[in-house]
Amino acid sequence: MSALGRHAQEYLRLRHGLGHDLGDAVRLLPRFVAYLDSIGAPTITVQHALTWVQRPDADPASTVWARRMTVARGFARHMSGIDPATQIPPLGLVTYQPRRRPPFIYSTTDVQALMAAVPTIIPTELRAATFQTLIGLLAATGLRVGEAIRLERSDIDWADGVLVIRGSKFHKSREVPVDSTTVSALADYASIRDRRVPRPSSPTFFVSQKGTPVIYTVFGEKFREFVTESQVGAGSSTRPRIHDLRHSFAVQTLVRWYQNGDDVAALLPRLSTYLGHLEPAYTYWYLSAAPELLALAAARLEPAARERQ
Repeated sequence: MSALGRHAQEYLRLRHGLGHDLGDAVRLLPRFVAYLDSIGAPTITVQHALTWVQRPDADPASTVWARRMTVARGFARHMSGIDPATQIPPLGLVTYQPRRRPPFIYSTTDVQALMAAVPTIIPTELRAATFQTLIGLLAATGLRVGEAIRLERSDIDWADGVLVIRGSKFHKSREVPVDSTTVSALADYASIRDRRVPRPSSPTFFVSQKGTPVIYTVFGEKFREFVTESQVGAGSSTRPRIHDLRHSFAVQTLVRWYQNGDDVAALLPRLSTYLGHLEPAYTYWYLSAAPELLALAAARLEPAARERQ
């Protein structure tokens, strides 16, 4: 092992000991060191770091180059205290401007088609019911997929129709009211689940045939099959994703408020809380998620603008 390799291992151990989330560093730093070793570089220079970061195996429009530079720069700062010849890449040398992918907005018909496609791919009763009910719940509530999968039996208040979402993104918990049709659908699923798996090993509401929690990646893989089978979004330039169910819920809620003439500005904080956003600013992005929303917003703003003239 080279001297840089040994220093890299020590650097990772030090960061781990300090409680840092190593994240990309564990995966990318050994690759950076391997590159330096392959070109015979005994120390880090700005040019070496930039050449490695911009290797053509990654799309420049993705986050890969920026993440590589973060790792290289962090290690260079560490090495500068050991090897004075080390050059630290300056901030801003590689930047990334995130571009939001336009969401696919599901219609009610699209959601029904997805759910109808489930039993054609999954013949087993419980598994099909699990995926169908998950899709319906995501569409009806705008929950994050992980939130729905982690939902436990005790998190459902059947009498008041409220779901308790614990420890979601940003480590916040919240209560999510649901309508009677959603409660009924959840109860129907619970009946099938309890009949098929009377003694599950997991407290989660949604379980596999073995009574274990639903695996996120498995659900994601099957969801893509449901999209293909149902032909939902077949003519769209944007391929439907699971997370787009959340976008669709938000967009449809905002559209309904605009169409009803509601005070959207006053109601938006409620939607933000319902969705589990840190602040309403995160929810405002949905205004640009569908042309229909922009048209509705413009129509509402025009009379106010004329009054000010």
